[in-house]
Amino acid sequence: MKTFLVTGGCGFIGSHLCEALLAGGHSVRVLDDLSSGKRENLPPGAGLIEGNVGDPATVREALAGVAGCFHLAAIASVERGVREWLATHLTNLGGTVTLFDAIAMVGTPIPVVYASSAAVYGEPAALPLAEDAEKRPLSAYGADKYGSELHAAVATHVHRIPTVGLRFFNVYGPRQDPHSPYSGVVSIFAERLARRLPVTIYGDGGQTRDFVFVADVVRALTAAMKRLPPGAPVFNVCTGVGVSVRELAERIGVVCGVAPEIRHGPARDGEIRHSVGDPEHGRRALGLGMPVPIGEGLARLLAASRLTA
Repeated sequence: MKTFLVTGGCGFIGSHLCEALLAGGHSVRVLDDLSSGKRENLPPGAGLIEGNVGDPATVREALAGVAGCFHLAAIASVERGVREWLATHLTNLGGTVTLFDAIAMVGTPIPVVYASSAAVYGEPAALPLAEDAEKRPLSAYGADKYGSELHAAVATHVHRIPTVGLRFFNVYGPRQDPHSPYSGVVSIFAERLARRLPVTIYGDGGQTRDFVFVADVVRALTAAMKRLPPGAPVFNVCTGVGVSVRELAERIGVVCGVAPEIRHGPARDGEIRHSVGDPEHGRRALGLGMPVPIGEGLARLLAASRLTA
């Protein structure tokens, strides 16, 4: 049995990861300031340190005796990054550097598997997006995630800290709060269509995204910690399949047994039109199987959330 630290472990993805680690016989310690995560998401058996990942003393306390760290803590809101640029930066990049610095000071090479984002790519020149595509983030969040990747490379090459970065695309699944400002379109549509309410699509609905089920993200996280490929690699976590926003609403409607009432709002300024990743490099390097198809994932989400008809 090993002890793992999960920063942001009370959040959507983090809580699923904690469950998987506990099911695998490991001990789990969570560092979370509960600014967006929920205490009730914490599975039984996981310990909680309530604190900020940007605080060095708290991070040193959380790292004591762990075999590895999954770093998921972030303010995952593009809009908040516009309103509170410095505050989000201090968590999203400052927290990452604080974590690496604490490990470097301890002198024990605690491995870190950390969450990056498809936001590092910005508006793609070509699809699907492979890991070596040009990085041109259009948001503070994307810039901080790319900065985290660069600092992870420093952590590995200068301080000998094993690191693996995972660029999450559009993650969805049970426990994603549709009322949270950080929530994705899947949980919002699912909650509204299950209640027979109209959904709003901004623009024409032709925007495509690569929706990846949370169980696949957890498998990628645990596989990365188990394998720890050398050289500070970064991998896409995605399906390679683009689904338009309009198609998403229609698919959720089928599962809910309702024909969606779709309303259209103005297109959002600066919204990326298409974002689809290439999963093959990460799939091979981490030994991952095929991802959960969108239809199956939506059915599992709705069943787990008791939102089906």
